[in-house]
Amino acid sequence: MRYKLIILLMVAIWVILINRLYQISIKSNYYYERLAKENVEQSSKIKPTRGEILDRNGKLLASNKIGFSLAIKPHMKVESKEFEDVLALIKNSFNNIDSQLLKKVYKKKNSPYNHKFIQVIDFIPYDDMIRVYPILSLNKDITVEATTKRYYPYGKYLAHVIGYIGKANQKDIEKDEIVKIVGKVGRVGLERYYNKVLQGIPGERVVKVNAYNKELDLIKYIPPKGNRDIQLSIDADLQKFIYDTLVDENRSAVVIVMKTSGEILAAVSTPSYDPNLFVDGISSKEWKKIRNNLEHPFTNKLVHALYPPGSTIKMGDALVISKVAGDYVLKPEYCRGYMRIGNSKHKFRCWSHWGHGSVDLRKAIRESCDVFFYNKALYIGIDKLSHGLNEIGLGVRTGVDLPREYKGVVPTKEWKKRRYKQPWYKGETVIAAIGQGYTNITVMQLARYTAFLATGNMVTPHFATVINGKSYEGEVKKVKFDPTIFNIVRNGMYDVCNNRRGTAYRAMHNLPIVVAGKTGTAQVTSIPQDVKRRAHESELAYFHRSHAWFTSYAPFNNPKYVVTVLVEHGGHGGSTSGPIAAKIYRWLYQKGYFGEMIMPRLLKEIY
Repeated sequence: MRYKLIILLMVAIWVILINRLYQISIKSNYYYERLAKENVEQSSKIKPTRGEILDRNGKLLASNKIGFSLAIKPHMKVESKEFEDVLALIKNSFNNIDSQLLKKVYKKKNSPYNHKFIQVIDFIPYDDMIRVYPILSLNKDITVEATTKRYYPYGKYLAHVIGYIGKANQKDIEKDEIVKIVGKVGRVGLERYYNKVLQGIPGERVVKVNAYNKELDLIKYIPPKGNRDIQLSIDADLQKFIYDTLVDENRSAVVIVMKTSGEILAAVSTPSYDPNLFVDGISSKEWKKIRNNLEHPFTNKLVHALYPPGSTIKMGDALVISKVAGDYVLKPEYCRGYMRIGNSKHKFRCWSHWGHGSVDLRKAIRESCDVFFYNKALYIGIDKLSHGLNEIGLGVRTGVDLPREYKGVVPTKEWKKRRYKQPWYKGETVIAAIGQGYTNITVMQLARYTAFLATGNMVTPHFATVINGKSYEGEVKKVKFDPTIFNIVRNGMYDVCNNRRGTAYRAMHNLPIVVAGKTGTAQVTSIPQDVKRRAHESELAYFHRSHAWFTSYAPFNNPKYVVTVLVEHGGHGGSTSGPIAAKIYRWLYQKGYFGEMIMPRLLKEIY
């Protein structure tokens, strides 16, 4: 037994000795060999040029300004005359240079372990640099390198679509190694959604250096893969026209113009902001100005704001009811200006105090009768109504290529129980049937839903049409409904714009193309039961006024385009949003979007 222990002990000692010998002679050799190689070879990543964003006609929406960055030699003492001379040279070469700030930046980045020049100025415009370039480039303590800076030529007009880039933080770097090299990352909008495409792929440069860190030879060069551009379906001129129209009318609004295939021609959210302010970091003064604006210019209302859809939901109601209850949706209802549920004394009022009399489906859409849809929705219940509306795009994300799109709410019994721990009441079904109560959707959802009403197809709205040289088309899905009911619904939308009793007739009937649409007046405050006469919208305080909707498609017989307009606290959809949509259709017609004249009507001036 004693001999066995001695043998085991000797074996253990030999194992330890052999392992140590391996560590010293072999593994350490790899380490020191690599260390020696690093002292001889230096590798640096080459930053790619960020891809540009263009509109459908090739106009630049996000471009790169050419300029220069400036760096100072490392290991200099910040209090030395040598360093002070370098700072003085830089300060005298350019206007508005804060030498104390440069000193802070240099001091923070300077380290005994850093042998690379320290960048103290990120961007100097080409015109400013070119006159002093010969002097600076000959100074051994300074390096000048070509660089670019993101620029948004259309500024506020496309801020909510294009977005902007900003300086990368540690969280960004942890998510994507390339961000550490390029130093910038898309913060919002398409810049964020397509960041991985736009930022490109870095290259690499490996050089041989001597003991003084001087380059001796180029060993390897891999060029970066940059300039990965994206072309959009956006028409920048249309975008600008709509924005200026809304500003001229002092409207806080959201407008989407879309092909029925899903290509977005314009998407305007007002008020807006200048994205160029964020490229180098916004000042606290400018940030407070944007943040404190009660109309929320920084909010992308295309996908990040939720609104009750009001009467624009009624066509969807009709289709869902027909799918659940068949021809019941064709049964006329009698509207006397209100309805009651059971023995309750509570009146669920129609917008018309006098009522609409006997109402069929087409008339209910044309004149936007609430009572008709109250009764029909009660017949099938909220759950079936809600699930059917989800199927046609309400209360679900559209899939549009913008980040963090909101889902919205089309309520069910289970949703209310989970959200509020309360049961569902029949009266809430009545309110939901006219797009009020808990129902809240995005404007993007309503535009997509309108494209469905025009064609029967559920499309995916999208801005990008060409991504890094490859064409992109959104998904298209056919949704089946009773063609007879669909035809009546569309005829009702035709009447809204072309029948004298239609709620948008005044704004839409005299256009060079035939438009079908629907108005909506979405209340933001409830009306007490004891109020006999509704106050006119103009009599209400601004934030108590209803949101004004108008959504439409054209031409009626061959739908190509959707125009959806929401004016916040604008009052009535027909009188507020309708005229804006009419101006857009005239612009589209004049610019040739509809081809030859479809109707022999005079084209009114659009300016």
